[in-house]
Amino acid sequence: MKTVNYMKITFPAMAKNESLARSCVAAFAAGADPTVEELTDIRSAVCEAVTNAIVHGYRSVAGDITLTLKMTEDNCLYIKVSDKGCGIEDVKKAMQPLYTTAPEEERAGLGFAVMEAFTDSLRVTSRPGKGTAVIMKKKLTDKFES
Repeated sequence: MKTVNYMKITFPAMAKNESLARSCVAAFAAGADPTVEELTDIRSAVCEAVTNAIVHGYRSVAGDITLTLKMTEDNCLYIKVSDKGCGIEDVKKAMQPLYTTAPEEERAGLGFAVMEAFTDSLRVTSRPGKGTAVIMKKKLTDKFES
């Protein structure tokens, strides 16, 4: 499907930038006139993806997160959150609800489950020592169809 808009930003993997990512994706998606529920879902999914990159990808090391957004002519929003952190050894295992690599921090292990619940599709690719990419798709209501 043809891309009608595109945006890419890179920011430091710091907790205070999680709200920046949510705001950017909300502002970008606003051009497609999403419903309040769609906007809430998108912001929640991005929040989880960025938080995962900060907490699990970089731990206590400095690094950057890249947020790439794409809107297609069929009103689908594609969101990619990527890092160059430590990567995930076993993606399938990491995506299981309640699994966490940071149990000492009292993490719930529900990040990927939340992302999956709020988007239409979720794909995670990772290479240990090289980083992780989380790709989400959300079909937005097309107000002109009916």
